[in-house]
Amino acid sequence: MSSADFQAAQQRIAARRAARAASAASQPQAPASSPLHKHLSHLPPSLNRLGAAGITAWDTIRGRSGTSPAFRVGQADAELLDEELLSLLRGQITSGLKHFGNIQEEWGEEVGLALRGVLFKVSVWDHDATYGAALQNLRFTDARHTGLVPLAPSRSQKALYGLLTVFGPYAWTRWERYLSSPSFSLSSPLTTITSRLTTVYSLASLASFTAFLLNGRYRTLLDRALRLRLAPRTNQLARDISFEYLNRQLVWHAFTEFLLFLLPLLGIARWRRWLSRTWRRVSSLSSPADAPEAVKQGPLAHLPERTCAICYEDQNKAKSEAEIVAASAAGQGGVAGGMTDVTNPYSGACGCVYCFVCLAGRLEGEAGEGWVCLRCGELVGECWAWGGDVIEERPVRVAREGKRVGFVDGEKGGSSESENGSESEERDDEGSQVYEENEMPDFDE
Repeated sequence: MSSADFQAAQQRIAARRAARAASAASQPQAPASSPLHKHLSHLPPSLNRLGAAGITAWDTIRGRSGTSPAFRVGQADAELLDEELLSLLRGQITSGLKHFGNIQEEWGEEVGLALRGVLFKVSVWDHDATYGAALQNLRFTDARHTGLVPLAPSRSQKALYGLLTVFGPYAWTRWERYLSSPSFSLSSPLTTITSRLTTVYSLASLASFTAFLLNGRYRTLLDRALRLRLAPRTNQLARDISFEYLNRQLVWHAFTEFLLFLLPLLGIARWRRWLSRTWRRVSSLSSPADAPEAVKQGPLAHLPERTCAICYEDQNKAKSEAEIVAASAAGQGGVAGGMTDVTNPYSGACGCVYCFVCLAGRLEGEAGEGWVCLRCGELVGECWAWGGDVIEERPVRVAREGKRVGFVDGEKGGSSESENGSESEERDDEGSQVYEENEMPDFDE
């Protein structure tokens, strides 16, 4: 838009405002000769004045002058946003002070007082709007001014607003706590007066909110008393509600639910194992043929033999190798002591020993595709009971001890020597020793 067109648009807006002001000034007042006024004219003067004041108040409440009715929702949302912001900050401070004894129970009201004071200073006092009102493109204006251009509230209005919104809840809470002490009974005059004041304030707030729903002028009873109104900062801002964030959140939520339903059906672990096997094959093919074969070694090859590598991986992932060695030297069986020792030892095809439950669980989780050993890096597909501590006894043949019978005749002995050579000599020697040790009886005698 050129500067000339912009100036023309500004002139048209100013002309419309002037025409609106002229029509409002020339608009005739409500005729006093209405049926209600005719009936009131027959009443005594005191009742006539009271009735006229009531009718005027009703016309004022029913009037549509002031904030557009479309902004009632924005004003109510601004108040809700302010309350949620205060509760959020209070919750954060409460969680931060929970480790300091009973400071939250003793100084909780003072913490709320400080929060309200800080929020009032950085919002209403500095920018004429609370955080919730700023999010709704609203700001406080002085309702005492009847011009077309709304004016900012005076410092006295903002000071009274801060005094009543910051110190009012704190003082009222302290007063109720003081009345609830054992020194006061439920029938005491102060308790009765306080209860009646609470009832009156609730009824007045209800009436003020009902009037707000009718004309959309003053959001709360305090705003009505101080003549503070919420008005839009600019009229050129479109009030179309954007549901882009909500739509994006709904789409993302539906997409995550769909993934949670689909991933178990696809079998991500199976695809991951297939990719890992493919990568290993490609790596082995890309390496030169004359290159020395690298020794396979798992990530937990440094663990002691009596430590189950799977138990250690599940319980002590943040520990270093130096701590493992130190714990092993101290006789603790790994970082977690006896919690990582092998229980019911089973070994895989590679020979490494693990707990039966750990090894069987890993093999079952791989769905028959094989599991990579944490110690040696080999692919393990089955396991069996470890037999390293069992000594198998082999049968040993024991020679039977007995007596041997030999001849003492020289000829036969000689012929035996001639026929069998050195073998007969050994036999004769053994026979002679036998007969020497076991003398035969003399049958001639």
